Amino acid sequence: MGTCSNQIALLHLLVISPSFAFEIKEATVNQIQEAFMRKELTSRDLVEFYLREINALNLLLRAVLEVNPDALDQADRADKEREATYGECAEGLHGIPVLLKGKIATRDRLNTTAGSLALLGSVVPRDAGVVWRLRAAEAIILGKASMSEWAEFRSLEAPMGWIAIGGQPKNPYVLSANPSGSSTGSAISAATYLATVTLSTETDGSIITPSSANSVVGIKPTLGLTSRAGVILISPRQDTVGPICRTVLDAVFVLDEIVGFDQRDKKATIGASKFIPAGGYKQFLKAEGLRGKRLGILREPFFNFSGIFVLAQTFETHFKTLRQKGAILVDNIEISNINVILDVRESGEGLALLYEFKEALNAYLSELLVSPVRTLAYVIAFKIKYLALEKLKEYGQDIFILAESLNRSNSSQVRRAISNLKELSRNGIEKVMREKKLDAILAPANTPVYTILAIGGYPGITVLAGYDEEGVPFGICFGGLRGSEPNLIEIAYSFEQATHIRRPPTFKS
Repeated sequence: MGTCSNQIALLHLLVISPSFAFEIKEATVNQIQEAFMRKELTSRDLVEFYLREINALNLLLRAVLEVNPDALDQADRADKEREATYGECAEGLHGIPVLLKGKIATRDRLNTTAGSLALLGSVVPRDAGVVWRLRAAEAIILGKASMSEWAEFRSLEAPMGWIAIGGQPKNPYVLSANPSGSSTGSAISAATYLATVTLSTETDGSIITPSSANSVVGIKPTLGLTSRAGVILISPRQDTVGPICRTVLDAVFVLDEIVGFDQRDKKATIGASKFIPAGGYKQFLKAEGLRGKRLGILREPFFNFSGIFVLAQTFETHFKTLRQKGAILVDNIEISNINVILDVRESGEGLALLYEFKEALNAYLSELLVSPVRTLAYVIAFKIKYLALEKLKEYGQDIFILAESLNRSNSSQVRRAISNLKELSRNGIEKVMREKKLDAILAPANTPVYTILAIGGYPGITVLAGYDEEGVPFGICFGGLRGSEPNLIEIAYSFEQATHIRRPPTFKS
């Protein structure tokens, strides 16, 4: 361990962390609510704990963009409500601190920037739809988490997680390892106890892969199950909002609070609302949830470990565990045209995303009450004019420039690309799951299995699978068809309870 990380870790362990009768760090949401009921803990205690942890670790990890100056007031209000109702409101996310990805809008004193200096000081007209739901549940908005600038959609040059506001985040297990993106800060913060739970977004892998790389759980919901209103989008056709947490249980607690119809995202949420089960998703947290489930193993091209014995051995061990828990494994399933699906040019995904991003960003910027920029063209010009402000290594704007170059003359090409993506999904994952009668597919979470899910708006859950020879975490992804969250939750929770792999961050150099 290097000198810097060693000093911070020592301070973290010996000085910063307070002594509570109740151990906060690995506590789940329901355990925290039980501690509230027993009066062993208050929401103020919880917020103060996370603020101390952020103060101790964020200089090293760069996971949090800013903390909410009103978080303690929100905590005090939650404590008073709990006292007034004799603890009856101690359920769900009431009084629980939530950290939001930096592209999810909040109508408060926090910035919503997608990590860009161009949006510092902008003012949103209202809370994002999912934030409205969190506030209705009396959750505490703790702050904004770091993320890859513009969700890694500005330049192909920038490393995973890099952001102009704050710099390069670090993987808390091996500081030199890839922390992944674009929901980098959310995953790091969940892993290192900088919040109870976090909320993030995904276009193509941005929940699934950082969860894998940082030893946490991520749920990418079915498209439209959660509102995207008030989120800085890349693609309304692919983007979704979901939780990143330390456990499947916590992620499900968050999911239950944020799903549902939103008039401001009507087209997506009205169709997906039919998938929400009566009684919510907590009922599917079953330790024996793997029993009878048919799981398809996507060997090619996702299990090519190139001689990495630990990963290969670990997954084979997990397959045995899945069978022991009653799952039926269907090995070596093949998805038609997988090589086309994984090629953003040949599939058409790249063109579609570029076109959709320009339209979505311009629409978002046009609604801001205050903003230094109003269109993608202005964002590009801002970067050129104020380059010196970043005072960090600068990266290009090749993706932005490509997106800006597209216009209505490209619309027929885009329609063909989107039609092709739908066809690839119908003849790919949908066909194989029907033919093999599968409840889910599985593959390593750090592979582009996420693209199969992304292009069709399908759900996926990442659960920790292990650590490699250097101590870097890696996950397993369970994916399914639209609306299959109940099955995926049963599978993921049962797997997690059977394995109990997670361990605290090591901060190795």
